[in-house]
Formats: sequence, structure tokens, C-alpha cells
Amino acid sequence: MDPVPPIASLVEGVRSADRASIGRAITLVESNLAEHREMAQDLLTELLPFTGGSHRIGITGVPGVGKSTFIETLGSTLTGRGRRVAVLAVDPTSSRTGGSILGDKTRMTTLANDPSAFVRPSPTSGELGGVTRMTRETMLICEAAGYDVVLVETVGVGQSETVVADMVDFFLVLMLPGAGDELQGIKKGILELADMIAVNKADGANVNAAEAAAREYEIALHLTAPASPLWSPPVLTCAGLTGAGVDDLWDRVEEHRSILSQAGELEGRREQQNVRWMWSMLDDRLNDGLRSHPSVKTLLPELEAQVRAGSTTPVSAVDQLLDAFLDN
Repeated sequence: MDPVPPIASLVEGVRSADRASIGRAITLVESNLAEHREMAQDLLTELLPFTGGSHRIGITGVPGVGKSTFIETLGSTLTGRGRRVAVLAVDPTSSRTGGSILGDKTRMTTLANDPSAFVRPSPTSGELGGVTRMTRETMLICEAAGYDVVLVETVGVGQSETVVADMVDFFLVLMLPGAGDELQGIKKGILELADMIAVNKADGANVNAAEAAAREYEIALHLTAPASPLWSPPVLTCAGLTGAGVDDLWDRVEEHRSILSQAGELEGRREQQNVRWMWSMLDDRLNDGLRSHPSVKTLLPELEAQVRAGSTTPVSAVDQLLDAFLDN
């Protein structure tokens, strides 16, 4: 990592929407070095008064649903309306596959080159907790830089949907036409998180299948409790490739924000998200401290071998590790 500019310089650069400064600020919060972590928190403290003004949208979808094309079309639609859009990603698989958003960035050529947009991958090293922290803090930097819509993409792998839903105002689930097998594979938990389901690729020969799928998803949603008593998640059809239905989709997203804001629920949701974020960060710090503790590092290989061999129980091993951690 290049030498870190003075915090005051970074703050000024981010606030003036200088892309190089934004990139350096994000690189700083992504660093795992202790001295960089402290500097990153100083930076975020300075930027915090300028955050919170964006519309935070989480987007997930089954493999092959066309998230990249959809996000580029939605982002371009929004910049065309005068909005400034940041695209971030939560991808806990990146250490194994290189992740999806890096490829998305090369495919989102229009959006990546739009002066009113910013596309950024989130490295994870396979740790979902780490990418959660990085994505949240990157979101704050983008907000301080004046991006008023933040699209947070998840690759749709297990827990990643839950952590993304817990950092956004609106959670959009993209689905494919042809409900059948896809409907059987939907996890109930994902439906409960959804503020909207959009059946993508509803163009050409897929239009009828998409409309049929939408009806099936509407029935499925009736079997779940909505995330808010003020909002019944709609099911729409759209086509990221042609842009059909994208304007209507965004209008519904805006409607959701208006309803929840007027009732004070959106503010309450963000407050609860911040508290959960605090506890998540505490868990991460405690875990880091435990694993890096000298006595724990000494004991760990032997205890892992004993647990593997069945000569001690996992509970006993945990007790010994905690005793070593707390006694020093």
C-alpha cells in the first residue's frame, strides 16, 4: 500500500468527490494493519457528519439471473435522472474464485466510465465479517463523497444475503422466469428479507414465463411475514438488457422510502443496524484478539490435534483456550 496521505487531505479529497482520494480512503479502510485501522477510524470520524444521506439498496439473485446487466441498466437510469450512484459488493467467495464483481466491473463498462458512478469490489479473503466491515465503511465514504444511491450487490451465497439486508434500506431479490424449479429452491428466509421481488429477463420469448413466475412468487410471499407492517413487497417483471420495467421498479423503491421515512421506521431501522454493526465489530475484534494472543497461539495446534483425534471435546478445548486468553 502506498504511503497514506494526511487524514485532513483525504477528507478534503473525499468531500470534493476526487476519485483518487476516494480510492485511497477505501484502500485505507480495507487494510488489516493495526496502524491503518486506527487511521481509518479517524478518517471515518471526520466524514461521519456527511454520511447517511444516500438511499441504500441491497441486490441479490440466483446464479445466472443477470445482476451485472441489471445493475448497469439501473445505475445508468439513475445517473440519467441526475443521481450519483455507487456500486459495492459483498462476495465471501472471492478468495477461491476471484469473485463476481471484478468481472462485473469489466462488463459494466458504461457505468464504470460514467462520471456520476463509482464501481468498487470488496476483497474478503474469504471472511464474511471482514467484508461486512469493509462494505459498511466504504458505503460511508461514498456517502460523504456525495453518492446519493448506493447499490450493494451480494452474490447470493448463504449468509451474505442476511448481512447485506442488515446494512441497507431496501432489499431487492432478482429471480429468473419460469418459477418451477427456481421457486422450489427459494429459501424462506430470503423471501422474508425481500422488500421486492423482480423477475428479470422478462423480454422476448420470456415475457409470458416471467409473468407466470411473478404470480407464483406473489403466492409464496403471502406465506411469509413482510419486513415492515407498512409495506407489502411487490413482485414486478423487468429486463435488465432492454431496460423494460426498470423505471417502474425504481419508482416503487422510492415509494417504499417515502412511506417508511414518513412513519419514522427508516430512521429506526438504521439505528438498529448501527447497534448490530457495533456488536458485530465487537465480535470481530474479540475473535482477532483471541486468535493473536501468544498463549492461545501456543495451545491451538495441540488442542486442534486433540479435537481431531477425539481425545478431547471441542467444549473442553474452548474452555482451555479462553482460560489462556483471560489469564494473561
